[in-house]
Amino acid sequence: MEGDECGRFPPEPSEGKSQRGSVASSVTRAQDVLVYLVGDSAVHLCVEGVGCVSVQELCHSVREALHIPDSAMDVFAFWLCSPLLELQLKPKHQPYKLCRQWQDLLYRFTEASAEDISQDEPSLQYRRNVFYPKSKELQIEDEGVLRLLYDEAQVNILAGRFPCDPETWMGLGALSFALELGVGLDDQKATAALREKKLTSFLPAHVSGGGGGLFSTLRGKGGRQAGLEHNLLEEYRKISTSGSTPLEPTQRLRQYLSTCHSLPYYGCAFFSGKIDKPAQGILHRAGRKAVNVGISLEGVYVMDVKEKHVLLGLRFSELSWDHSYPEGEGDSHILWLEFDGEEAGTPVNKLLKIYSKQAELMSGLIEFCVELRSAAEGGTATETDGDVGPSHQPAGQAGGSGGERNGRRGKLHRQSSVVCSRVHTLNTISYVDNGKEIKRLKPKRATSFFTRQAQPPTYSAVQVQESLEQR
Repeated sequence: MEGDECGRFPPEPSEGKSQRGSVASSVTRAQDVLVYLVGDSAVHLCVEGVGCVSVQELCHSVREALHIPDSAMDVFAFWLCSPLLELQLKPKHQPYKLCRQWQDLLYRFTEASAEDISQDEPSLQYRRNVFYPKSKELQIEDEGVLRLLYDEAQVNILAGRFPCDPETWMGLGALSFALELGVGLDDQKATAALREKKLTSFLPAHVSGGGGGLFSTLRGKGGRQAGLEHNLLEEYRKISTSGSTPLEPTQRLRQYLSTCHSLPYYGCAFFSGKIDKPAQGILHRAGRKAVNVGISLEGVYVMDVKEKHVLLGLRFSELSWDHSYPEGEGDSHILWLEFDGEEAGTPVNKLLKIYSKQAELMSGLIEFCVELRSAAEGGTATETDGDVGPSHQPAGQAGGSGGERNGRRGKLHRQSSVVCSRVHTLNTISYVDNGKEIKRLKPKRATSFFTRQAQPPTYSAVQVQESLEQR
């Protein structure tokens, strides 16, 4: 990780109204500051001159309070978070000042209403650093650090932010059950403990029926929950009876995190956006669907918010990207993702449009991750994530990641797993480049990326700049 320059926060705008009570309004005398952990607990600090204290200074105090060893100092970072926006801060940022600017940031990077913005309050959180490689996590020996990582991973699993298949979330749920209640409970005690804690403590809400409503009723909520309880307890029994020597808590924590590492979007920063739905019906009516966009050191992942599955997953070696600003009133910021595909057996290039006020943040983070990965691969290969499965290994030369393509990229396979891409469900712009001009295939929109350009209709992949501007 590149120390002080790691962050994904935009230039600081002018100061505005103070928004968060946990960051005190006084800038001179000692004040109480609450730094929240993912599990809703908090570190209580008494800070002198809170108005000008930096993230770097607060990090030192939090590490001392949590007894985090120096060897794990880069694992976590400070975030400003609310239901409307999540931003990882740089070491040089001053959280108090940024809290005063929170409304300006919400107007700039969200579609929230004025009323929602006026009521939104950020909290200062201590969470996993987006730029910390997964491969280094399993080398951590400190149980406290592993516990913090486990708590965050579990929250993301339960919230459905990490889509996973039934065998994965059931196995993770059983591990959580064993971590919280220990192993060796008989059937009666295990069943009683599970019903006291409730399924939503161990399984994703959209699976266990935590959302309630008509959907749960139609699916037969009672019978479904009984089946889930039975399966979870069966997995727990397997854990309890496996091996002659019970595993230490650190081993169980690593086991949970190792399973999460198999999910390509573990460790991502998440952004909200929308994509076009394919036209349907005689009138070819279409709309937009909400998506989460996860960006990590490995690639970009577009996930369906409602269905909890991956729509598109691309390593940096498989994509080109660009960010366009609104050209007129009513237009949106757009993140463009270009990748290889196929139309009726013909190899084509595909463009996916992601509409989001956070497109600028997404583009900047992609560029920075590409820079970090390229620098690491150009130096020592072990500095990057070495625990990626064969289906996620970069193709071609390492220097061709990000905005530059070297040769033909591999086809994306369509599978039933929620982790695999569903390219066939996307409304993309498909085209071929014959070396002279762009030829559209099966146009689906009246205007396209190409007709919006002032120059002649030619297109080339976005090039990664020599150096990333640090703002």
